[in-house]
Amino acid sequence: MLKDRLAKKESGFLFYGLTPPKKNTDNEKIKVIAEKQIARINSVDIDGLVLYDIQDESSRTDRERPFPFMPTLAPDYYSENYLSELEVPKIIYKSVGKYSPSEFKGWIEKSDDANCSVFVGSPSKSQVSNLSLSDAYKINHDADSSMLIGGVTIPERHIKKGNEHIRLLEKIDSGCSFFISQCVYSINNTKDFLSDYYYLSQEKNVDLVPIIFTLTPCGSLKTLEFMKWLGIDIPKWLNNDLKNAKDILSDSIHVCKAIAAEIIEYSRAKGIPIGFNIESVAIRKEEIEASIELLKDIKEMMSK
Repeated sequence: MLKDRLAKKESGFLFYGLTPPKKNTDNEKIKVIAEKQIARINSVDIDGLVLYDIQDESSRTDRERPFPFMPTLAPDYYSENYLSELEVPKIIYKSVGKYSPSEFKGWIEKSDDANCSVFVGSPSKSQVSNLSLSDAYKINHDADSSMLIGGVTIPERHIKKGNEHIRLLEKIDSGCSFFISQCVYSINNTKDFLSDYYYLSQEKNVDLVPIIFTLTPCGSLKTLEFMKWLGIDIPKWLNNDLKNAKDILSDSIHVCKAIAAEIIEYSRAKGIPIGFNIESVAIRKEEIEASIELLKDIKEMMSK
C-alpha cells in the first residue's frame, strides 16, 4: 500500500495531480470529465492520485490574478462520487482554514483511512481562517486517526525566509510523514532547500521523510504568468526563453525533465527519499496530453 511505503520512507514515488471540476459545472459534464480522467489515469502506472483543494490566494499578493478564481468541488467529494472506480490510492488535499474545529474533527473521523491527506494552511496571515494548521495537526493527533498525513513544502519560501527545512522538521514532529512541493522551475532553489533539509536532519538525528517534487508543463504565456502569480520562481533566463519559444510547451517539458534528472542525481547521492508529482491543472488538450507524456518520461528516468 502507498501508506506503508510512505511510512517506511521509501523513494521513487510517482503521483499525478488533478484539480476537481468547478462547482458550477453541470453534473452530466462532471461525469464526462471524470470518465476521461479515469481512462487517462488507468493508462499509466502511478503510485497515487493527488486531488487539490483550491482556495483563493488573492490575499497573498497585490498583483492581479491572470485567471479569475472559481471554487471547485471538494476533492474528497469528487473522489467519492465520481472517481470511486479508480483503484489507485488517493492523496486528498485539505485547506484546513475553511473548516471549524468541529467540522474538521468530523471529517477526520469519517474519512477513509486507506487514503492519505495533505493539510494546507491559509495562503497568508491576512486571510481569515477558521482553523490553523497547527490546530488541524492536533485534532488529527487527538482523534487517533490512522490516515497518513502529509504537508506542503515550497522551495521558493526557503529562499526568501531561509527556514523551510526547519518548518519541515516541525511538521514531521506534528505528524507529517511526507511532503509534496509546490511546482518547481528553479533547480538552484530546490537543491538549496534539499541540502539544508538533509544536513539539518543529520544534525538533529531525524529520519528523512519522502519529498515529492511537483512538475507542471507550461503551454501558454498566460499559464506562465499564472505560475508566476502563484509564487513559482521562474529564473529570468528561463522566463525569457519560454516567452520567446516557438513551442513553449515542448521547451517547458524539456526543462521539467532536466530538473527531474538533477533532483534524482542529487538525492540519490545523499540517500534522500524523493518522488515526483506531475500536475495536470490545465484544460487544454495539448497540455493534458503533455503531462501524461512527461509522467511516462519521469517514470523511466527514476527506474534507471
